[in-house]
Amino acid sequence: MLSIFQQWQDTGNRVKQAALAAGREPSDVMILAVSKTQPAESVIEAWRAGAHGFGENYVQEAESKIVTVRRLLADEIGHRLPGNSAIPAGIGAPQWHFIGPLQSNKTRTVAELFDWVHSVERLKIAERLSAQRPAGLAPLQLCVQVNVSGEASKSGAAPAEAGELCLAVARLPNVELRGLMAIPEPEADPARQHRPFAALRALAGDIRARLAVELPEAAARFDQLSMGMSGDLEAAIAEGATIVRVGTAIFGARAAKAAPGA
Repeated sequence: MLSIFQQWQDTGNRVKQAALAAGREPSDVMILAVSKTQPAESVIEAWRAGAHGFGENYVQEAESKIVTVRRLLADEIGHRLPGNSAIPAGIGAPQWHFIGPLQSNKTRTVAELFDWVHSVERLKIAERLSAQRPAGLAPLQLCVQVNVSGEASKSGAAPAEAGELCLAVARLPNVELRGLMAIPEPEADPARQHRPFAALRALAGDIRARLAVELPEAAARFDQLSMGMSGDLEAAIAEGATIVRVGTAIFGARAAKAAPGA
């Protein structure tokens, strides 16, 4: 069994080759290590291998994990926030990205602990994150999730509604709209994998054009496409992904979810 370090290196090489094949700079694509159900020790091992962004789906599980990782790494990074064991963003500290469906009763925890939220699909959620983001923290970075495949079982705003949602989110304080996220229907045919990613890229271009007219500063920040996972990251990168979400290829088989109701 390969170590997390080796699997991180292999994933990095895969992303590099995909970017070069698409005529892009590999540094323009971030690998988000999806650490849901993984223990804090595995997160730290991946961080030491070079991962700095970690994706979590379950608030309850993530809350205890983030606190543990920050405590264990505080001395290693050499800096703590006053009054607690939290590590500030930057200086090589892990950044935490919430990528799962978010319920209203969980927004405060996410607003207090995370750096990014990729799964905003309703204005109410964005408004709560905005209101609950602590004043001493940097603005929470947000992506609007779009249901590009139109699947009834998938979360995300309808493509036709995403533009208005983005405009509303971009006007909120304490948060910054950064781009779009999608989880397309799985597709084994590599040629067909491109379609939803191309659609999301085109939608992002349309929304950026609207922002440029109404909110130019927001348009300048609207530069992220969170799309692509282990099975389709090559297609996603070819279509402009800036963040790919990779779990099993880095950490190995996923453990069972630790706690219900998260």
